[in-house]
Amino acid sequence: MLLLLLLLAPLFLRPLGAGGAQTPNATSEGCQIIHPPWEGGIRYRGLTRDQVKAINFLPVDYEIEYVCRGEREVVGPKVRKCLANGSWTDMDTPSRCVRICSKSYLTLENGKVFLTGGDLPALDGARVDFRCDPDFHLVGSSRSICSQGQWSTPKPHCQVNRTPHSERRAVYIGALFPMSGGWPGGQACQPAVEMALEDVNSRRDILPDYELKLIHHDSKCDPGQATKYLYELLYNDPIKIILMPGCSSVSTLVAEAARMWNLIVLSYGSSSPALSNRQRFPTFFRTHPSATLHNPTRVKLFEKWGWKKIATIQQTTEVFTSTLDDLEERVKEAGIEITFRQSFFSDPAVPVKNLKRQDARIIVGLFYETEARKVFCEVYKERLFGKKYVWFLIGWYADNWFKIYDPSINCTVDEMTEAVEGHITTEIVMLNPANTRSISNMTSQEFVEKLTKRLKRHPEETGGFQEAPLAYDAIWALALALNKTSGGGGRSGVRLEDFNYNNQTITDQIYRAMNSSSFEGVSGHVVFDASGSRMAWTLIEQLQGGSYKKIGYYDSTKDDLSWSKTDKWIGGSPPADQTLVIKTFRFLSQKLFISVSVLSSLGIVLAVVCLSFNIYNSHVRYIQNSQPNLNNLTAVGCSLALAAVFPLGLDGYHIGRNQFPFVCQARLWLLGLGFSLGYGSMFTKIWWVHTVFTKKEEKKEWRKTLEPWKLYATVGLLVGMDILTLAIWQIVDPLHRTIETFAKEEPKEDIDVSILPQLEHCSSKKMNTWLGIFYGYKGLLLLLGIFLAYETKSVSTEKINDHRAVGMAIYNVAVLCLITAPVTMILSSQQDAAFAFASLAIVFSSYITLVVLFVPKMRRLITRGEWQSEAQDTMKTGSSTNNNEEEKSRLLEKENRELEKIIAEKEERVSELRHQLQSRQQLRSRRHPPTPPDPSGGLPRGPPEPPDRLSCDGSRVHLLYK
Repeated sequence: MLLLLLLLAPLFLRPLGAGGAQTPNATSEGCQIIHPPWEGGIRYRGLTRDQVKAINFLPVDYEIEYVCRGEREVVGPKVRKCLANGSWTDMDTPSRCVRICSKSYLTLENGKVFLTGGDLPALDGARVDFRCDPDFHLVGSSRSICSQGQWSTPKPHCQVNRTPHSERRAVYIGALFPMSGGWPGGQACQPAVEMALEDVNSRRDILPDYELKLIHHDSKCDPGQATKYLYELLYNDPIKIILMPGCSSVSTLVAEAARMWNLIVLSYGSSSPALSNRQRFPTFFRTHPSATLHNPTRVKLFEKWGWKKIATIQQTTEVFTSTLDDLEERVKEAGIEITFRQSFFSDPAVPVKNLKRQDARIIVGLFYETEARKVFCEVYKERLFGKKYVWFLIGWYADNWFKIYDPSINCTVDEMTEAVEGHITTEIVMLNPANTRSISNMTSQEFVEKLTKRLKRHPEETGGFQEAPLAYDAIWALALALNKTSGGGGRSGVRLEDFNYNNQTITDQIYRAMNSSSFEGVSGHVVFDASGSRMAWTLIEQLQGGSYKKIGYYDSTKDDLSWSKTDKWIGGSPPADQTLVIKTFRFLSQKLFISVSVLSSLGIVLAVVCLSFNIYNSHVRYIQNSQPNLNNLTAVGCSLALAAVFPLGLDGYHIGRNQFPFVCQARLWLLGLGFSLGYGSMFTKIWWVHTVFTKKEEKKEWRKTLEPWKLYATVGLLVGMDILTLAIWQIVDPLHRTIETFAKEEPKEDIDVSILPQLEHCSSKKMNTWLGIFYGYKGLLLLLGIFLAYETKSVSTEKINDHRAVGMAIYNVAVLCLITAPVTMILSSQQDAAFAFASLAIVFSSYITLVVLFVPKMRRLITRGEWQSEAQDTMKTGSSTNNNEEEKSRLLEKENRELEKIIAEKEERVSELRHQLQSRQQLRSRRHPPTPPDPSGGLPRGPPEPPDRLSCDGSRVHLLYK
């Protein structure tokens, strides 16, 4: 095609001549395009319609073909060819589309047709004359003239010369008409059958020696009632040669029992798929197609509108159950899912509520007309209608079925009309859409007019009016089969009057004749398939504005959907088969993220300033006495914790799902190491202060010899434990991206769409276990830190001179962490609140730690000028004690307290020794009586003390006051 266009392009792009006239001498250009005739067109071989519009000339040897629309034929050349001189062949003879009259008039059964004034096909002015064969006489006009596509008179037919009525033998038909019940189809079908019997009996060419008579009862569409009348028909004379039931439930009973009496059963209103079982119902035929014929049409419509999910609700009868089973198989093959299947016996209230609860949108309803009113009354109450919903119903209901008064429902006509608006019906084509004459010499419209006159009520209020053509054609199918069995007039074949319930031979012949039926009826072409069911087209209608409108036809045998594009939807377009769920992620507020990020960045700057200050002034004695290396670790830990705020606020708004695990790892490691370094270094200080300086005797030596490596080892142990735990966690159960789904939200502006909020989290398979380990370990560490800070609040030591500030920082960090951890777990589904709590806790704890630890040192050094190391101070003053007065005062007060403590201990020892001395003196006095006093006035003399004892006591007293 493309190659052809490229070759013809130079010709197509040239302009027309003046006035569009042909230019015979323009051989290089080809031939100008010819305009198509009225009511016709031209087929351009190898070119599309758009390509034809874009060209003006066609090349030499190119052929065009004339075609006509409708009942028209081409008169003149049908094909023209472009000649080398730029003209088309046979241009002296015009090509026209002329109406033709029906070709059915050119043949006559049991007679001959003579065409005058034209050739085939019959054109305007043609005349036909009809003649019948011997033993037949002509019924109707013997001549007809074709004018503007119509014959002037109806087509006649040849009837056999019949036996007079008085000599004809009666053949009886037993029929059951449902005049009420689930489907009151007998109201129109019985008059149609009676009308068919009159037409058949009036024909001389069909059963000329017999007269068909009808014996009927009202089955009320009830199998129990039908059983009673079936046995009356079978056990009461006269013998019936065939049975004609209506409802599927009644037909099932009759067809299963009829084979025991060798009876053919012909139904006019049964659609149950179960009746297609030839083994169960070997003598059953029906002019009403099987209900499964609706299913291919339904599936075709589902595919046309792109529906993949449907729901069903059915009345619990065999016809609807088997139909739904067939539908389930067909939709499964088409990749469509029945998501919800409901059934009911008499009260549809609960199933309808379930449909609403399950968000059913495309609903197939299978129930009789009386139950349909109950269903849609509940549909109105549940608001299961409107632009969100489409109902598929059976098309055999009366046109105004929803307006008929029904005492079993409590809905008004207006409510019912509102509830059923827009539903789709699939209906077997029961009336021939073409205005052609049937075997009864009536068109479908003439049949409707004739039947309407016989009815006592308006057709819309008459049950079975739509099925009446099927009932009419059922009698004709039976009459033709009996006529064929009897040999077409008694000249040969069997005698129908010899039939009895034990004569299977006649039954077999009637069966074969019925099985080979093929004729044009008022319902269309009548032919039965292998299961005895009628094959037909499907009509698709939609209720628009309270009345049914045809929107298409479907031929399932050819998979041909004829669409009229007249469908209308309440919402402007076909609804979705389910609520359109739009998944949306809840992202962190960018204003919050930016604000906290700015605070975190400033905090990192503060940490860098503090770290730089501490390193630069590490030679200052006051800084040295605060364990500056641990303070450096604290500043680094705060920086890492503050840096964790950035990955903590990253989500799908900033990164892809592939980068999410790395962000999760960054959060965990930055927070873990930041806490270990920052809090661990402060905890180490307070731990060693409590260990060394809260004891009296046993830690005296440690106070003098507190070695820095022990502090670093403690921090290293805490950090190492965290690194080991985090490494095991990430190897055994790594963090990954998980999605939390929330309840669906329906926006007000579009009821067919629901929002499914989702939130991204960092999680692992055993997330709670790992969090329990971490929270338990860190929580104990925080509580222990609070306890140690409280215990050491009154301790004063030069080895770690900022332990009180460390204790204050530990208080703040512990309180913030102990509050924030459970709160963030509770608010994990609220991304903004959880992020605000966690990030602000990190920021505030880091700020407090940095300010409490470093700002006082900066202030002291700035205000007091203590910028020199101890060695430099000694070189300038000659003594290390030459500090400012405040420092001297503090040292003296400290020394005074220590001396007072030593004095108290010495006094306690003196008191003890005095008590021992008195005891010994009393003991000596009992052993040696007192001596007289010395005349010189001195003390009494006694035995002299041993020198060693005196020296011992003196030395002890001397040592006491040393």
